[in-house]
Amino acid sequence: MPPVFDAGKCDGCGICDLHCPIDVIAIDEERRLAFARYSEECWHCGSCRQDCPTGAVDIVFPKKMLLV
Repeated sequence: MPPVFDAGKCDGCGICDLHCPIDVIAIDEERRLAFARYSEECWHCGSCRQDCPTGAVDIVFPKKMLLV
């Protein structure tokens, strides 16, 4: 279920969406909040987390990835 967005920190700036290499992230313009449109397609690269100016993004690794 990566990435996870903290609604209290996200201001909907769109930087995470801009930097996502595979277009997983979208911005809900009405709520001014980022969300994972295709979370199962996430590469877990961390671009969204690294580039977020408010620290609103966290990467959650699926258990099957951690057990490799």
